[in-house]
Amino acid sequence: MYALTLSALAIAGAAAQADIYTATASADVAAAQATAKTSQPTSHVRGKVFDRFVTIWLENTDYDKAFADPNLQWLASQGISVNNYFGVTHPSMPNYIASIGGDTFGCDNDDFKQIDANVSTLIDLLEDKGISWSSYQEDMPYSGFEGKAYVNQQTKANDYVRKHNPPVIFDANTTPERLSAQKNISMINKDASMFHKDLAEGKLPQWMFITPNMTSDGHDTSVTTAGQWCRDLLEPLINDKKSSFWDRTLVLLTFDESETYTKSNRVFSILLGDAVPKHLHGTKDDSYYNHYSEIATVEANWDLHTLGRFDVGANVFDFVGKKTGDHIRPWAAATDANPSIFFNSSYAGPLNENFETAPYEAPNVNIKSPGSGRTVLPAIVEKWGGKSLPTPPKYGMGPGPAAPPAPGKKPGKENPPKPGDEASNATYYTDKVEIPDGQHPPPGFDYNDAQN
Repeated sequence: MYALTLSALAIAGAAAQADIYTATASADVAAAQATAKTSQPTSHVRGKVFDRFVTIWLENTDYDKAFADPNLQWLASQGISVNNYFGVTHPSMPNYIASIGGDTFGCDNDDFKQIDANVSTLIDLLEDKGISWSSYQEDMPYSGFEGKAYVNQQTKANDYVRKHNPPVIFDANTTPERLSAQKNISMINKDASMFHKDLAEGKLPQWMFITPNMTSDGHDTSVTTAGQWCRDLLEPLINDKKSSFWDRTLVLLTFDESETYTKSNRVFSILLGDAVPKHLHGTKDDSYYNHYSEIATVEANWDLHTLGRFDVGANVFDFVGKKTGDHIRPWAAATDANPSIFFNSSYAGPLNENFETAPYEAPNVNIKSPGSGRTVLPAIVEKWGGKSLPTPPKYGMGPGPAAPPAPGKKPGKENPPKPGDEASNATYYTDKVEIPDGQHPPPGFDYNDAQN
């Protein structure tokens, strides 16, 4: 019933709800708080490896600096250090978009964006199987707040920001019911924290996206602050084996992007929780992953359909993939000591402001996940089947060098499609682990030499 109700609402009311709760003035926020609805969706759908997935995102820290933080090291000792996990571009927001949307849609900025309601996300895949979800955003002023930001009313410091709450960026997730599942967490005032209320009442959902505020996540402070916040949240839960938080729970602790844009966009990440076998505690996983791996791992665990985007080819976390039949593939160009792809810029897309725009890319409705054969969500096939790749040069499809020229070589005039690149419905999504960036754009797209 949960899945059917929310899916119907998503189709009927997404566009109408997208701008209701965007005002940020104190009086407007206070008025909206009085009418905003908060829900506590729960479900009990058994997964192959875990029954709950929690992702916690921190901000803008190079791998080495995060690796050296003592609190993050302690958390790593409780699980698996993921050593070759990458952001997909810069700055922050496109990485959050990618984590549930399967693409950045060319985003190269942190501005107020609303992704069209016909673009599906992981939320649609979860609801299709009746799996409950919520996002918990530190110091969000009320459930379903759609504004760009909300500052601390006492200190006036940056607090909650929309760009770090991926569901609300997609208009498909702004129906009344879906907004009601986007709520707050507070480590200072736990009495006002919806996360702690749901935890105490045993009403946590099966999928959660947790974002600390701009102070706690390290954005306006340091990795020391971010590491401490995470340990303050997780250590009491780890020590309380009877907590309702633990239900074969897998926690992914990661960063949105690196801080240094001239280096590879590699970020320190940790997998922990009671779903991680004890013999793997304190170990390392050197396989290649990125933010699309979050979606792929959740799809694999619950045998969900896919979005038909970069989620399809993304590697599933290795210890999960061994149980689900997914193939974990290397990508030396990203993980070598001297990588040749850095994920530091964006290709053209509808959210691009500083390079070139392009229409929304149609999902590839025919691809299947490698090894496991998961197919695209039927509703997406029905919506997008038959759409084709846009070709006008003004959409970033015209002449432009395909990649940085090698020493002594001249740049090429364009990045033409190669045999095997063309999908049957002519989109740029494939079942391969490799993904594009600005310097290695999709076939036919212009080369972007900017570092976002």
